[in-house]
Amino acid sequence: MYLQGNLQMLFDALYDMGVIGPVLEMDWQGAIKEMYNDPYRLFEVMNVANSNQYDRERLVMKLETFDEKTLGYLAMEVAREYADFHSRNEVH
Repeated sequence: MYLQGNLQMLFDALYDMGVIGPVLEMDWQGAIKEMYNDPYRLFEVMNVANSNQYDRERLVMKLETFDEKTLGYLAMEVAREYADFHSRNEVH
């Protein structure tokens, strides 16, 4: 499953929730390995993000039901999607 839609709104929601700062300080290699060992958790939070992307209040309300680790996984996926998007746009 991939994130779809408004990545900026999702990033802003995660930032306002205080998720982005701690994720920037973590060991991403270890966290990504751990994340892929529990794909259901990532799938579930990405599904919530994709299905609530047009209503920021509802998105935040739904995301607040997840634990900090799961939200961190989502933030890493947002970063990876941004990086992928920008790398595709820069290579012509």
